[in-house]
Amino acid sequence: MSTQVSKPNQRSRVRMPIQCVCLFVVLCVMPGLLVAAEDRPLPHLQANGKTVQLIVDGKPFLMLSGELHNSSASSPEYMQPVWKKLVESNLNTVIGTASWEMIEPVEGQFDFSSVDTEIGDARKHGIKLVLIWFGTWKSASESYVPFWVKSDPKRFPKTKTTSGFQKTAWGMTFQSISPFGENIITADAKAFRALMRHIRNTDPDHTVIVVQVENEPGMFGDSRDRSAMAEAAWQKSVPSELLKYMTDHRNTLTPQLTKIWSRQGNKTSGNWGEVFGTDNAAGEIFMAWQLAKDVDAVAQAGKSELRLPMFTNGWLGPLPQMPEPGMYPSGGPVAGMLDIWRVGAPTLDFVSPNAYAPDFAAVMAQYARPDNPLFVPETYISVPNLFWAVGHHAVLGYSPFGIDGDAHLDALSSAYEAMGALAPEILKHQPQGEVMVAIEENDASIHEFEEKTGLSIKFAGDKKPATADQPGAAAMPPGSRKDDRGFALVIHVKPNEYLVTGRGFAANPSRSHLRSVEELLVERGQLKTGRRLNGDETGNGNVINFDGAAIQLMRVITYTEQ
Repeated sequence: MSTQVSKPNQRSRVRMPIQCVCLFVVLCVMPGLLVAAEDRPLPHLQANGKTVQLIVDGKPFLMLSGELHNSSASSPEYMQPVWKKLVESNLNTVIGTASWEMIEPVEGQFDFSSVDTEIGDARKHGIKLVLIWFGTWKSASESYVPFWVKSDPKRFPKTKTTSGFQKTAWGMTFQSISPFGENIITADAKAFRALMRHIRNTDPDHTVIVVQVENEPGMFGDSRDRSAMAEAAWQKSVPSELLKYMTDHRNTLTPQLTKIWSRQGNKTSGNWGEVFGTDNAAGEIFMAWQLAKDVDAVAQAGKSELRLPMFTNGWLGPLPQMPEPGMYPSGGPVAGMLDIWRVGAPTLDFVSPNAYAPDFAAVMAQYARPDNPLFVPETYISVPNLFWAVGHHAVLGYSPFGIDGDAHLDALSSAYEAMGALAPEILKHQPQGEVMVAIEENDASIHEFEEKTGLSIKFAGDKKPATADQPGAAAMPPGSRKDDRGFALVIHVKPNEYLVTGRGFAANPSRSHLRSVEELLVERGQLKTGRRLNGDETGNGNVINFDGAAIQLMRVITYTEQ
């Protein structure tokens, strides 16, 4: 049955003023849009099987990201060509910045125009944002606090070292505001609260999905602050909540914390010197507790307005060229201080490493804990490390630093294109432990990979990452090393059926036989079936090959003979 609708006579139509038409459309359409925006769930973390996943728009989301240089987002004009470059490089997320000095140039007067433009441009280009709050700490310095804070040391006292200056291991002199002054945290938290309130009111579709609170907090030049306020705090009793946590988690504390505590007989009361000693190691614990409590207070203020996932990041340490706290930012969330930060800053959803180190896998292992979901907010470009982080640790995201710079992004762009197309399957199968990865030169990963997948793997050759352009430097700039190691990633999608990707390897099913192999191509972000591979392309049905530098996608169906 059909229903016919008669057309009105042209001459009988009533002409409505254009203003009325527009008003009618607004009144009818906008309530629906507003409701839809308000009903859109907040990005959040969710435990799922063996993993914790980031949920965006109601679905698991893998951040294929890059971090901008510190000052890039301050200029919309500078960023205009950058956004296009980021889209073409297949990023789905960008780590941008929100600077306290720009947001509150005059105390109590807020200007969010820089953040509004950043969010608006990201939204226009279909990219999600992680915002860094450059507040009291940026790489253990006060560089992003407003001038009215920097210029008032009486109200906002500075840290003090044994030499009087806060110097880095390479001779630079930094200034930093003491974390023991209440005024600085009150002011910082007030500004951050205002920022999160503004985002809540102006970003209903949640372009901003995660927020980083401060950046590499800590102290250079000494293991602890020697100001009068800090010395008074040093003489006070160690907080009972910290000692209770350490007692309750005695068997799982980091090796570094266990060693320091045991030197004084695992005391459960006393001041900081009595419980931990008086050397640099003890000073680092003291600073870690104060910094964690301060960053937590700022995070609490922000979450009272908008409960987005929040974290802070840490400069790595100790390192061979920076063996003592103070050479690297003392008190920051380094691996050995993770227990202090997890109990001292419970509002943070996780803490993350800035992974500038030759042994990327070791850094990941230190930070991947049941109470600390793993995210890589800063690192150098390395496609093998990307696949290791996703395949072995189910990271929330991966983000090379300086993504808007002159680094060659071809390899990362291809990897992100492949990873983006595979992400739905990766996120679906990670909770069951059905995603596996092997990296050339990592013998343990190869053995585990072969045991779990039944694929005997052979890499093309010994391809160690090149050394950094600046020997001994902790921070590796983008493109400073070329990492051409082979890697293999397998997703066990069904019984006897696998998705395989990688480069520079050949795999032979050791417990079964190849039944068929299909080449999969990426088209507009989706997987598309290409050639049916056989003959020379599969070693006459025995081997699948992943040669060359490009990421290849193939489906392998195997069967076990009865």
